[in-house]
Parts: sequence; C-alpha cells; structure tokens
Amino acid sequence: MTAPKPPVADRRPHSFTAHGITIEDPYAWIKDPGYPEVTDKQVLAYLKAENAYFEAVMEPHKPLIDRLYEEMKGRIKEDDSSVPQKDGDWLYWTAFETGGQYRKWWRKPVAGGPDELILDEPALAEGKEYFRLGAFSVSNNAKLLAYAIDDNGSERFEVRVKDLETGEHLPDMIPGMLSEIVWTADDSGFLYGLANEQWRTDNARLHRLDTPIDQDIELFKEADEGFRVGVSETSSRKWIVIASGDHVTSEVYLLPADNVFATPLCVSPRKVGREYDVDEHDGTLFIHTNDTDPNFRLCTASIEAPGEWTELIGPSKHFYMTGVDCFRDFFIVDGREDGLDQIEIHRYDSSIAPQRIVFPEASYDAGLGNNPEYAMDVLRVGYESMVTPGTEYDYDVTTAALTTLKVQEIPSGYDADKYRTERVKIVARDGTEVPVSIVYPKDFPKDGSAPLFLYAYGAYGYAIPPGFSTGRLSLLDRGFAYAIAHIRGGDDLGQQWYLDGKLEKRENTFNDFVDVAKGLIAGGWTSPGKIAIAGRSAGGELMGAVVNSDPGLWGAVIADVPFVDVLNTMLDADLPLTPGEWPEWGNPIEDKAAFELIRSYSPYDQVKAQAYPPMFISGGLNDPRVTYWEPTKWAAKLRATKTDDNMLLLKTNMGAGHGGKSGRFESLREAAEEHAFVLWQMGVED
Repeated sequence: MTAPKPPVADRRPHSFTAHGITIEDPYAWIKDPGYPEVTDKQVLAYLKAENAYFEAVMEPHKPLIDRLYEEMKGRIKEDDSSVPQKDGDWLYWTAFETGGQYRKWWRKPVAGGPDELILDEPALAEGKEYFRLGAFSVSNNAKLLAYAIDDNGSERFEVRVKDLETGEHLPDMIPGMLSEIVWTADDSGFLYGLANEQWRTDNARLHRLDTPIDQDIELFKEADEGFRVGVSETSSRKWIVIASGDHVTSEVYLLPADNVFATPLCVSPRKVGREYDVDEHDGTLFIHTNDTDPNFRLCTASIEAPGEWTELIGPSKHFYMTGVDCFRDFFIVDGREDGLDQIEIHRYDSSIAPQRIVFPEASYDAGLGNNPEYAMDVLRVGYESMVTPGTEYDYDVTTAALTTLKVQEIPSGYDADKYRTERVKIVARDGTEVPVSIVYPKDFPKDGSAPLFLYAYGAYGYAIPPGFSTGRLSLLDRGFAYAIAHIRGGDDLGQQWYLDGKLEKRENTFNDFVDVAKGLIAGGWTSPGKIAIAGRSAGGELMGAVVNSDPGLWGAVIADVPFVDVLNTMLDADLPLTPGEWPEWGNPIEDKAAFELIRSYSPYDQVKAQAYPPMFISGGLNDPRVTYWEPTKWAAKLRATKTDDNMLLLKTNMGAGHGGKSGRFESLREAAEEHAFVLWQMGVED
C-alpha cells in the first residue's frame, strides 16, 4: 500500500513592512479576506486536502482510536445527573440520558410535585453538527427562562425566551449576543451585551419583553476598543453589575435591579493597571482589588461613597486572594496559599475568627459550587485531585461538617490505589522554583525508561489545577506519568506569577516549560524523546515556541487551536480580540520593542530548517479566538521548512470553533485520536 502524500500549500509572494523591517509571508493567502465567512475555494480545497491526509494517515490506527474511545466512554456514567440545588421555591438539576450527547435541564417544586423539563438540549441540537448552550437565566419569579445558543462554534449566540408555565417560546429572539443575561427585578426584561461588527462586546443593553429588538435600549457604551463589557448581578440580586475592562484594568458600574434607567453608579473610575470586582451586602460594597499588591486585598465602601475604600483584609505574601462572594450571614474569600486552593468563611462581625474548609490531600483542586441563594447556611463545594474523582460536598457553615453528596462514578471501574501523585519543584534557569503536579502508576520506574506526558498553558493568569481526568487514565494504564507544569504566565502562585510570564517577560513561560522537562529527565522520570507534550490556544503557542527552541526533547506534540501566528494577529487591529490582547502581549503596531520581541518568539515567524518532532495540529474553521489560518499557515510553513520525515498532521474542524467538537462523546473521540497519535509516535505498545 502506497503511503499517502501530504498536501503542499502554494507559496505566493506577500510581504509587509513595519518599523522599517520587511516580513515575507508566502502563506498569507490562507486567510480568507471575507472572514468570518470562509468561501475562498482554494482555501477550502487546501483545508479539505489536509483533512483527507489526516484521515488517510490515521486510518490504520483506527482500531486503537476505537479502543481508546471505548475506554474513555466506559469511564463516563451515561445517565449521569447533577445534585439538585435549591433556588427559591424550586430544586434545579441537569441530567444526561444514556447515549445522549447533551444534557437536559430539570426542576421540581421544593414543596413537592412533578419533575419539569425546562430545557431540552438534545432537541435543540438535533440535526446540528455543533451545539453549545451559553447564557442560561431563570427570571426572579421563576416563570421565564432566557437562554442563548451557538450552533456553529463561532460564539455568535442567539437569545431565546421560554415561558416555563406554558412551555411555549416567546417571539423575543436576539441574534449576535455575547454576554450573560440578567433579569430586571420585575422580570419585565433583561440586560445583555450585543457584539459589534468586530465581534466585541462594547455595550450593555436592555431588552423589554414583547418589544422589537430594534427598540432595545443601550444603557452603557464603552469607548475603548480594547475593553469588553460584561453584565452580572450582586449576590443579593439588588444590583446589576456592568463591568468593563481588559486584561489589566477594570471599571465597575452598578444599576439598581428595580430601576435600570437610573444613572449607572461608577464604583471607581478606571486606573490603568488596577483591577477590581464588586459584591454588596446591606449597602456595603465589598471590593476585591490589586491596587496595592498583585496578590489582591479586600476593601469595603458604602454605596453612598463607593470610591472611598477602607481595607478590610490586607494583601498577603503567601495567600493569593482570587475572589469574594457575599451571603446574608457571612462572606467567602477564595484564594490559593502557596498554590493550593483555599476557601475561607468570614463573618461580618470581625471579632469572629474566619474558618477554612479543610481538605484531605496535599495537592488538589477545590472551589465553591453552585450556591444561588443569598441566605444560605450550607454551601455546595467541589473537590478533586489527580487521583480523587470529582466530589460534591455540602459544607455546614455552623458545624464545619463536610457531607459527601456525590462522587464521580466511573462505570468501568477505578482503583485509586493503582496510582500515586506528587507535587515537586524544579528550578528554572533563572533560579525560580516551578511547581509540577505529577500522577503516575504506583509501579512507575524512575530510571528514565518510561514515557511522560507534560501539559501546560501559561498565559492570561489562568492556573491549570491539579484535578482529575478520566481520559488521562488511558495513558497512565499504558505506563505513562502525567505531569502539569505550573509555569509562569498562569497565576498558580499568585498574580505576580502571571506578571512574570507576560509582555517583556513572556519567554519565562517557554523557558519554565523546557526547564521542567529537563528537570524531570534529571529526576529519572523520563528521557529526551520520551516526553509527549500538549497545549491548547495560548498553550499551543507554548508548543510552537518549545519545538522551535528544543525539538529534540519531545517525542510527540499536540497543539490544539494554537495561537502561533502571534505577530500577524497582534498587527491586525480589525480582528475581534486583538486590541484587548495588547495588554497581554504588547502592541507591535505602535511599539517597535514589542514588535521585535513578539517576532523573536512567534512560532510561525521562527520556524527554521531543522528536525521537528512528530506533531498533531488542530484548528476550527469558525474559531473567533484563534482563527483557522494560524494553525494552517504554521503547518504549511513547517512542511516546507523542516528537515525531517517525522509525521505532521493538521486537522481542521469545518463545523466547530475554539473548543473543538461539541457533545460529550464527540469530544472524547477527538481526545482518543490525539492519544492514539501519541502512543503511535512514541512506540508504546497497546
């Protein structure tokens, strides 16, 4: 049988000049000028040719893919349901049916009565290649449901309204929404954000039921093109929150939920570099801010003088305060201490000492669950670790008792005693200690002979928690260790950890990842060429950077929707996300130093004539975050430039976006394909 030949993309002359430097980009034609509509026949033909090559190459490995898929599917309880939670006079929960890709939303009266199906995702998704439920908001009187759906992965949501008493949909329908939905106090309408032509949410609007959407009223408009506007509500539901901000600066306005035509109350005017968010209790604002320290502090202010802040809880060197939630009788401070999640309960009477929820393991992922009511004395809490499946608890604030409500069920069986987990620290090249969470089979040999899977993200201050994964078990059971590198660029160890991996310090992120890999090799966990690595989106940028810098370390690379054409994207102010991304990466249009720095690490720009490891690259045709041409151009340039014969695959989801395929089983099949590629390329016998 003749091996399939990879497609070869045309090289077409194209160049541009910025800051006196001319950049050649012969694959620029892959970006359809009509985007977000992609109709260029040559572009589509190339994407389809790459997909056909992917299918042909993976066809011999279909038995392995099927086996992995069945393993992963066997670990999912098909008729799973959530633990009911009370909100007002109703108990709400979701449930899957056996074989169902999507969940159904249910409720029943607290006082007793029949179950009511309030939203049927499988029916809404029927016949669609892609389906995603976005905002979901039940009115205060529990008679109406406003929800939003995306049926192609473009994140262009459509709002619909359902009468929960009759089961009928109202004629109200709003296309182009990109926000949450918040009802007014009298349920006569709701606030939402409409995406503009650049697909940025720069507004907060009021829709009144039974009125045409062209009569919707704009209550707030943001002038800065880099800021995004969101709507939410305080825990008491007395105030509607309109928040505007980018990655480093925020500004919050409050509207009385019972008088949305009031002049929005600005809590404090924006100051560049200051972030804050707000909750409210009995006329006192609780303000969570990084104004004096990157680990944040908690201040209070009266609603009458919202800008006069008084410190309630000061910043801590070891405790990174990540959020504050107010309830009627207490408030919750969420955070991480030395990188581990903490939940603290504070009384409004400061003479009463705060209490922490104590968790049983040395490394874990924990946080508040769904707690919709203001007057609560029992909190829903979620917990998991790399060896402990997801667990839901009720925590009694009065007695400090944790009651187990549900443990993630794994129908095919799971024995935690077969695995071990550790949290180690590896010293990076600049002397910084980088934490690494590792799970591995208990008989794992630490003599360098075994394969290891290394994952990281490292951007936007997003921490990768050391949580549980059923899909990961397919690798562990084949002898892999699985490690998460908590590299700079995330906020795993506090906001300073994030700041130390962005802008001019961006290369710390890439160096940390490489140094973790080398440290794991030195510790006997694995050897060069026996490390499979994976990253998604900005984590895909990380993959691109480290295959350019240290290609010999990696045995296989998974780069999902990778942000690899960084320079071109940051130079294109018309793309939906670009202006809001400049505080994260720098503005190469105005700043020559930012231009030169981004160019120095942008994976697409730094592809060179060298041997690269085997690579599996994915993209989404409708992806508004990392546009399809980024992974496509990168794959084309790699094919034309690299000096090896290692496998390079590009798969583009033609009917999906940033998250890949929708539906819980379709997404499993994609995971099975990636795992099969890793096992094949690393020579691990199945």
